Amino acid sequence: MQKDELLKVRHILEAELKSGEIALHPSEIAAYLKYLYNEDKDEFYAFLQKLPEDILGEVLLELPESIKDDAIESLSVKKLAHAVEELDSDDAVDLVKDIEDVNEQLEQQVLANIDEEYKEEIETLSHYDEGLAGAYMQTEVFKAYEDEQIKDAIERLRKLKEEGELSNVHQVYVVDKNEKLKAIIPLEDLILFDFNKRFKDVIEDKKYEPLTVRADEPIADLIKKFEDYDLAVVAVVDDEGRLLGRITSDDVIDLIEDQATEQIYNLAGVEDEVEEEGDIKEITKKRAWWLLINLGTAILASFVIGLFDETIQKYVALAVLMPIVASMGGNAGTQTLTVVVRKLALGEIDWQNAKKALLQETLISLLNGFIFAVVMGAIAWVWFDDHLLGVVIAIAMVINLLAAGFFGAVIPLFLKKIGQDPAVGSSVLLTTVTDVVGFFAFLGLAKVMLVH
Repeated sequence: MQKDELLKVRHILEAELKSGEIALHPSEIAAYLKYLYNEDKDEFYAFLQKLPEDILGEVLLELPESIKDDAIESLSVKKLAHAVEELDSDDAVDLVKDIEDVNEQLEQQVLANIDEEYKEEIETLSHYDEGLAGAYMQTEVFKAYEDEQIKDAIERLRKLKEEGELSNVHQVYVVDKNEKLKAIIPLEDLILFDFNKRFKDVIEDKKYEPLTVRADEPIADLIKKFEDYDLAVVAVVDDEGRLLGRITSDDVIDLIEDQATEQIYNLAGVEDEVEEEGDIKEITKKRAWWLLINLGTAILASFVIGLFDETIQKYVALAVLMPIVASMGGNAGTQTLTVVVRKLALGEIDWQNAKKALLQETLISLLNGFIFAVVMGAIAWVWFDDHLLGVVIAIAMVINLLAAGFFGAVIPLFLKKIGQDPAVGSSVLLTTVTDVVGFFAFLGLAKVMLVH
């Protein structure tokens, strides 16, 4: 937000706080609080205390991690407990985990001040591993029983909405007496039925067959279902098909964003969690580790150059052209690496069906190798008035781009095969390959063809 927009939010928020009815979206309030935090912390804390508990939790979840931690520490146990209770169960779990990260004792005090039944729900959801679908579900769903009349269910829904017990209701989840999910009916269809009928009379239609995810299903499978079926919400069941809750698209969008962020950070050799926390000491330490590895690979490339020091001394033009060979190989390899890592993340390829992708990426790099071999060979020939030098760099270019395409695809596939994150370390290994192969091919050919 621009400063004038933030000031507009401030005026609206001040007016709404006086009236007691907040219409601003939590993300807008969080954006203004972030601005305040950097401009005037005292005013930030004062505004935070004024926020009603029914939106406080949502606003806290929208704040960046470092600001959120300070905000949590400034709030009383009772205010935090009320804020948690106002959230849907999936968001309540997130906020409780954030409180735990700040202070475990504070988390226990907050939980002690929450309604016992809701506390049990939060603790149950908290036990799911972050890599599983169950960790992102909310238990607030509108369900009806097979033998229930449609009109009774609609009346019950009306009361629940009036009492604020349910929000974002898209569907009715029809279950049997054992809580097993039998059908999912969109509200737009529900209003067309004869209200005197029972649900068992209308759920025979195949279009109401439930599409579900299991609570113990990996989030990669969850994301794929949302993408494949263009879902807004999906039901979560246990191994026996009993309805546990639902996962909405906003959580899945956050998951996709987190995965993309993690991949970008990992390709650059940094860790997303450490970067988000903003601890300069930790960030420096983690980045230094990858820089140390890069230093090792750079020394290896320099060692290869050192093997041909006499050749370079006799033919100084080689020193001018060396970086071009390595740079072209590195960039071509990065293109391949990015494409393959992305396809692995989306589940489009794996070790078993990777042959086509491997051949495709290698062929593309080889074709580019020939194109730029001709271009660079001609430039080197004209630049240094030596046709043999042009031939040397052209052949080296083909060899290095071929290696870049092949290893740019193989390295992430291999890392995935052995159970490692293909985004972590791939770029370091690939840079080593393209530098070593590029320098060795270029200088080796020069020694054979140019230096007598």
